[in-house]
Amino acid sequence: MNTIFNYVMKRRVRVFTGLSLAQTLVASLFAFALALALAAPVSSADRATTDKAVNDAAAYILRTVRNPQVDSVGGEWAVLGLARSGYDVSNSWYEGYYKTVEQYVKDLDGVLHEKKYTEYSRVILGLTAAGYDPRNVAGYDLTAALGDFERTVWQGINGPIWALIALDSADYVIPYNSDAKTQATRELYVSEILRRQIPDGGWNLTVGADGEIGSSEKGDPDMTGAALQALAKYQHIPEVKAATDKALVFLSELQDEKGGFYGWGNANSESVVQVLVALCELGIADDDPRFVKNGHTLTDNILSFGNADGSFRHTSEGSGDSLMSAEQAFYGIVAAQRARDGKNSLYRMNDAVKRNAPTTETHDSAAKTGLPEKHADVRVLSVINADKTFDDVQNHADRIVIEALASRGVLSGKDNANFDPDAGVTRAEFAAIVTRALGLPETEDSVFTDVPDSAWYAKPVGTAYHYGIVSGVTPANFNPNGAITRQETAVMVARAAKLCGMNTDTDALTIRDTLAQFDDYRTAADWAQGALAFCYGADIMDDAALDIKPEEPVRRAEIARMLHGMLSAANLL
Repeated sequence: MNTIFNYVMKRRVRVFTGLSLAQTLVASLFAFALALALAAPVSSADRATTDKAVNDAAAYILRTVRNPQVDSVGGEWAVLGLARSGYDVSNSWYEGYYKTVEQYVKDLDGVLHEKKYTEYSRVILGLTAAGYDPRNVAGYDLTAALGDFERTVWQGINGPIWALIALDSADYVIPYNSDAKTQATRELYVSEILRRQIPDGGWNLTVGADGEIGSSEKGDPDMTGAALQALAKYQHIPEVKAATDKALVFLSELQDEKGGFYGWGNANSESVVQVLVALCELGIADDDPRFVKNGHTLTDNILSFGNADGSFRHTSEGSGDSLMSAEQAFYGIVAAQRARDGKNSLYRMNDAVKRNAPTTETHDSAAKTGLPEKHADVRVLSVINADKTFDDVQNHADRIVIEALASRGVLSGKDNANFDPDAGVTRAEFAAIVTRALGLPETEDSVFTDVPDSAWYAKPVGTAYHYGIVSGVTPANFNPNGAITRQETAVMVARAAKLCGMNTDTDALTIRDTLAQFDDYRTAADWAQGALAFCYGADIMDDAALDIKPEEPVRRAEIARMLHGMLSAANLL
């Protein structure tokens, strides 16, 4: 491998001898037809079906991820899919993503993670797909970290795989990294990936970390697909081509009778996506006979996981529905669509629409001051723990908003490992959460006899009362341990939104038109209807449900979603 990048691929010409003119002509026509078939990968899935699935998924992602974050869910993969799909997305959506990234990079002083360097690779891909230059974000070159070979490969095979994919997405030069023990090169990353290939032809997440690869080790479709995506641009190297051919045989034999793959114990959409994207990057047709089982292609298989709303399931049985499944399936079928239409592959982004980064002044004014009418005491909260997450939200639909608020200290878990997203919220707990979300200074301005000074919630309740966010169930009582209902939450969030500078006024006609779509809108209290109409109209509450259920206790995940929506709308995130 030391001379691997000095290899020059030579074009080989076959010379036909001893054939008649007619035989030569037939052979030539056959060769020409074969060349055309190999040069134009197409999906066996009906064009209209695939295009509709892409558009429906794009619409779902766009309405679900209104404010993309720096995250593996609700972040870069959503940006990648939408940008590479060509779906009509406003420039402000991408600009909002860039501003979020810029602030994130500033808050962390350019160090996205001490050990997981895939964080850099993922953000580089998101920015490149959106048309921004990752080499100058708040003054930091995000590609520079990938110049450190040891740190990049520390986390395992994912490190070199995604470093290559990110760096090759726009042919970025690997910067010299003065802090690196070993300066990274593309040759080193390719060699590291090849070193970890398992004898069966595949790769998996852990094999090869200690330098030893046993003959009984097994590859998995996800990591094998990802490895092939990284190696796709290096097929002119004999060792890479040989490893690729061996991996393709492994994957073809692993594919099931429905055209899909088992990963982590289940037939799932994500495993299929990684293999499909790999074939697209390699220029292999979706209907290549090696990857058609019982008439089912990879694209056919992915589409079978689709839901009516444009999202995708994790498993064919319908379990594990999540934004993660939807985002990955989306960019998978986008990759297939691009291959079918003869466009650059998903990760060959030199064709990405270029965008100028918003100026620092524009970003600072939006991110640090919020709306013009914001109360002076409301402030933006910085990220204090970028890696904060909880075990029980990994596949939750609201994971992104829970983690975004938890990383800023707004939300905490029931313990270090669990958030308990479906648990109810007391009135005292809500007072604490909403005052933290707005960054309000604490006061003890409480008039409630059932809120003793010694209680943990005394200052949060006093602060929320002082700023007009909460009121009592009676003039003298707050009922701190009572469960807060959905309509009570709407009222308090609307009051918080007004402090943030939002216009929360709603007239009778707007209230009627907004709430009439819900079957049970007449059960909402008169005092809550204006706030409910505001929250639905501002996308703070989800209007996809058939009922308001105004008197039901609100869940912790709902609180996270509502506050995240409010803060985003008020330019405070």
